[in-house]
Amino acid sequence: MPLPKPPTKLGATVDPSATVSTLAATPPGNTEVSNTTPDTPRKPRNKPAVAAILTKSTRSPSTATTEPATTRKTASGSAKSDTAAPAVSAIASRQAAKPSNSPALASNTQPAPSAKSSKGPAKRLPASQRKLFVLDTNVLLHDPSSLFRFAEHDVFLPMIVLEELDHQKKGMSEVARNARQVSRSLDELIGNTDDLNKGVLLDGSGNKEARGALYFQTRPTDARLPIELPMGKADNVILSIVHGLREASPKREIVLVSKDINMRLKARALGLPAEDYLNDHVLDDSDLLYDGILPLPENFWNKHGKDIESWQQNGLTWYRVRGPLCSQFSVNEFVYYEGDMPLSAQVREVTGKSAVLATLRDFSHGKNSVWGITARNREQNFALNLLMNPDIDFVSLLGQAGTGKTLLTLASALSQAFETKRYTEIIITRATVPVGDDIGFLPGTEEEKMLPWMGALEDNLEVLHQGAGNAITSTPSSGNPDWSKTPAMDLIRSRIKVKSLNFMRGRTFLNKFLIIDEAQNLTPKQMKTLITRAGPGTKIVCLGNIAQIDTPYLTEGSSGLTYVVDRFKGWPHAGHITLQRGERSRLADYASDAL
Repeated sequence: MPLPKPPTKLGATVDPSATVSTLAATPPGNTEVSNTTPDTPRKPRNKPAVAAILTKSTRSPSTATTEPATTRKTASGSAKSDTAAPAVSAIASRQAAKPSNSPALASNTQPAPSAKSSKGPAKRLPASQRKLFVLDTNVLLHDPSSLFRFAEHDVFLPMIVLEELDHQKKGMSEVARNARQVSRSLDELIGNTDDLNKGVLLDGSGNKEARGALYFQTRPTDARLPIELPMGKADNVILSIVHGLREASPKREIVLVSKDINMRLKARALGLPAEDYLNDHVLDDSDLLYDGILPLPENFWNKHGKDIESWQQNGLTWYRVRGPLCSQFSVNEFVYYEGDMPLSAQVREVTGKSAVLATLRDFSHGKNSVWGITARNREQNFALNLLMNPDIDFVSLLGQAGTGKTLLTLASALSQAFETKRYTEIIITRATVPVGDDIGFLPGTEEEKMLPWMGALEDNLEVLHQGAGNAITSTPSSGNPDWSKTPAMDLIRSRIKVKSLNFMRGRTFLNKFLIIDEAQNLTPKQMKTLITRAGPGTKIVCLGNIAQIDTPYLTEGSSGLTYVVDRFKGWPHAGHITLQRGERSRLADYASDAL
């Protein structure tokens, strides 16, 4: 049966002929106000001219792919980064929660895309209603497209930021690539500009949702901070520039945007507004993350039990139910009902207030075991239904240690590679982020270098070999004391390849079962690089626990795993399950709760 088409979104359009008033001399009252704003503000009085030493841009509401967070190198060469998760500022949270009569955005948070107005394209706001966001270097290195992520507001770049970008541009790392991309974007913007004092329109390079202007620091500032700080440090130079801008334009809202927590703390101690860069945050609260499971209320059959259609297809029972709750279902979401008429089903189609549910295969029964493994709880049964379904191309599994993510995935991969011959090879990769101190370089080939990171693979292979060692050969595995040297294990190892993330770019995997372990340590850009490697017949499974992020500049809200769970929600060929119950041992279960 046909599945529903994904919804399409219309982005706001911008009039390319509209102009932006400069910070230096243009009266704010001479700028046209958007005709799509319901409450047109009163024309403000002309303000004193502000020194055109910075450039300010706007943030685009919808067109962003986030980039990996990075660190800044000081003059001594040491890297500076946040080791704590950057929290959303209270100012931004309050402003985003309150409705505002002004057409300007409340903060640098990502607004919802708006539909195209029937009255015409949106026009630029006067300077008095636009904020001026001063960007720290780590924001640009974290997201090279951050210049265009502030909608109708302006962006200002201090000269020290350009200097730090120049220091970071050399090399093959993600930081260096991001620095070079920022430089290319700036060069494209200023290509046809004669006077930088007047600012540069941010939509000049095709980013139509950026309706502000970019300003550079074109002359020194003599402002002194109220507290003496050493001026040889880049952070303190940026703070003094923000302080100088506020003194030159006291009536305009000027905000420092930085990924560095300590930088924001120092700014607030000096009385300067500072916010985290929020465009890369998929969710502000990880508790709101989609878990793929929906328990049905007690009155479900009372409200949805009329006009039920049922039929048999592919060995499963299908139901078409109608009711108010159906509109809240997502495709491939699992629903269950515990009561007089118990039900465990998967949502296959949603159309308005009607939904099609399909019953599940019971993998908790021994006759349906997968490579000798059976599901021990409801969530594991849901996960195996996704992993063994050939129509599901992408699966994400979240859960604490011991919930069975790796074991279930590896069992389903071996079963479909050896028994059903659906996949020709199993490829396993993971982010090599150490929990403790780095042990240095590792000898050997690519696979030999990756093996120390794949201890979980060896542990699970031992469990699977003991449970189904005779699935390939006729001799049982329990009688061999050295399980790793049996013929069955040699054959299994010939189908399993351990690959490094560093060599994934440019590859295409055909009929492969790709497992991405510890995916919570990947950035959204790295996750996109891996998933786009999939060719015809390939299945990708992402495993991770967002409560155990080891990358110092990723949070639960900006992790690549959170990103893909949110973006793949509702796609007919993707599924997600959050495993809740640990099945490793009673010691591990108690440690997870007590420690």
